[in-house]
Amino acid sequence: MRKAVLAASVALVATPAWAADQTSQVSGQSQQPVLLATAAAAAQSAQPLTEAERQQAIQDLQDLRARMTALEQRLGITPPPVQYTPEAPKRAKDHNLELYGFVQLDAIQDFKRVNPNWDATLRPSRIPTEEGIFGGNGQSIFSVRQSRLGAKATGILAGKPYEAKFEFDLYGTGVDEGQTTFRVRHMYAKWGQFLIGQTNTLFMDGDIFPNVVDYWGPTGMVFVRTPQIRWTFLDSGGWQAAVALEHPSDDIDTGNLRLIDEDIASSIQANEELPDLTAAVRYGGDWGHVRLAGILRKVGFDTKGTEGNEPEGHETGWGLNLTSAFKLGLATPRLGIVYGRGIATYLNDGGMDLAPSINVVPQPGGLVLVPEATAVKLLGVSAYVDLQWSKQLSSAIGYSFTKVDNTNFQDGSAFHKGEYASANLLYAPADNVLAGLELLWGKRTDNDGEDGSDTRAQMTFKWSFTSSNIWDWFE
Repeated sequence: MRKAVLAASVALVATPAWAADQTSQVSGQSQQPVLLATAAAAAQSAQPLTEAERQQAIQDLQDLRARMTALEQRLGITPPPVQYTPEAPKRAKDHNLELYGFVQLDAIQDFKRVNPNWDATLRPSRIPTEEGIFGGNGQSIFSVRQSRLGAKATGILAGKPYEAKFEFDLYGTGVDEGQTTFRVRHMYAKWGQFLIGQTNTLFMDGDIFPNVVDYWGPTGMVFVRTPQIRWTFLDSGGWQAAVALEHPSDDIDTGNLRLIDEDIASSIQANEELPDLTAAVRYGGDWGHVRLAGILRKVGFDTKGTEGNEPEGHETGWGLNLTSAFKLGLATPRLGIVYGRGIATYLNDGGMDLAPSINVVPQPGGLVLVPEATAVKLLGVSAYVDLQWSKQLSSAIGYSFTKVDNTNFQDGSAFHKGEYASANLLYAPADNVLAGLELLWGKRTDNDGEDGSDTRAQMTFKWSFTSSNIWDWFE
């Protein structure tokens, strides 16, 4: 086949040159028929070219090329330059789809005891301050609730980057607390500057969450995922700034209102009339980052089944959250301080947004005690440092607390302060494998000064996986 193509090419190229020059080049008249005959013979032969035939064909092509060049020069024809088109660089894929997650087993030895619905993690608010209320001390817990599965799509749509994520773990909360069951973590779509769906509140800085293996983590940091609409209006030069409207959720403590009217106290509920407004600005680089976030919210209440749903009312909640992380060689401090009123819903653990207080009001004939709703003050602090000893070995050590400024009409058993401390040593023999030991301590203090503490050890084994880009499978 190659011989036939070569012969045909020689014939096609040779014919015009021979025809154009046959009247002026006698030698050409004698050579072209020979060349065409050779090409025809080669095309008809089924045998491979011998070395002599191959060398002759090469010589014929070179002679023909020289004759064509000479003829073009005599006719004043300038041949067009050879056009070279470099291979276009491969275009980055516009769409990527990744399936990811991990399987994790936590083997916990609790030396005391917490609320059994929360025994797979250490939350100070779930530590009893009454000895023996949950039974005797010492429990062994094995849990796979941290195991996670997610899907993430990224790419370019209409010239702007997009990201969509759906992720869940197995740590039941709310009506499912204590269960190993489906729990949505993230479910959102982001395109350009806009995000809609459920993800970390804008009031939160996820980058100060330390490298701990306990599920819940430090008590005194802002940590909640909530449905929201977010606009990131600045993202350049290391600066980021955004605002969001977020789903409101109010935690109301009725305190000692039952001493005045037990029916009303049991019928008071949250009245969430407006979304929460959050905003944040961040500056960062290779050295780390500093971030300031704020929140403004309407914390309301009303009463079920009463005329006009009274008593009812609302208070203004607000808060500021200053956070930072710095890379200092092998150490990365992660620091945060949050303060405000009516923001306990946004804290990782402990506190209440609204609680009753008593005011003494002068009235004809004496003094009258008048209850009113108060947005409760709260302070949260988290101070941790991550240590990267080597590529395989790392640690995290630190302390955190949440402290509530209780009102004067809350019950003595109301949460006042939660403390949390931990230290670990983690080993990653491969990029997707992790094992480690973590020691934890927690303490709860009530409004009346009663307290309880817990100490535990947790062994964790984790295997992560990812599909990379699924669309690559179909290429």
